[in-house]
Amino acid sequence: MSLAAGDAPDFCRTCALSSVCAMVGYGKPELSPLHGLMEHLGPYRAGETVFRQGDPFEAVFAVRAGTVKIRQQDHHSREHVLGFFLPGEVIGLDAIYPDRFPCDAVALEDAQFCRFSFPAMSALATRKPAVQQHLFRLISRQLGMARLLGGDHSADERMAAFLVDLGERYAARGFPGTHFQLSMSRSDIASHLNLAAETVSRTLSRFRAKGLVAIERRVLHLREPLQLRELGQNLLAA
Repeated sequence: MSLAAGDAPDFCRTCALSSVCAMVGYGKPELSPLHGLMEHLGPYRAGETVFRQGDPFEAVFAVRAGTVKIRQQDHHSREHVLGFFLPGEVIGLDAIYPDRFPCDAVALEDAQFCRFSFPAMSALATRKPAVQQHLFRLISRQLGMARLLGGDHSADERMAAFLVDLGERYAARGFPGTHFQLSMSRSDIASHLNLAAETVSRTLSRFRAKGLVAIERRVLHLREPLQLRELGQNLLAA
């Protein structure tokens, strides 16, 4: 599930930072000096790192194509996956304080990005409060989901909420919301949901047996999204 490089107009309409670009007049020749706020990066191949934990924070990245995972590694080199980001979504906002990236961003498949200079974006936000409010909303959503995943929830609740959330995010970006490719491994999903990999496999098998999902290779079909939403409702936004 990726976006071709030539689909710039469609991508920009669904990008989480599209309102920021609109405010600086991106695409208008008379405002070309403001285009320095953004540059295109990539492609990054599967497994390549976009930024690393501890790198100085200078920019945020809108995923233009591909899927990205955000991970942290502890002192024992154990990996914890903090989240997955789809085309049109923004990574790097959690580095605003303390000015260094707290995690790695790793491409799960061929990926491209729009890189936004954060000093330039901050200066823009001081002049345009709507930009600042938009950034706050993006940060709040990421913090909210992380908080809920840390609660006392069953494997079924976590998995259901994860799948419904993925589907709704794909739908918001103009992709089908009931069938999509799982670019992440089951061990990555397990790490993100604070479950064992075996538990993820058993839960998916149970969902499949109940007719809630179907899995064909790496493509997942949500057959009963309403039932899945009800199951994961304690972890999902209303």
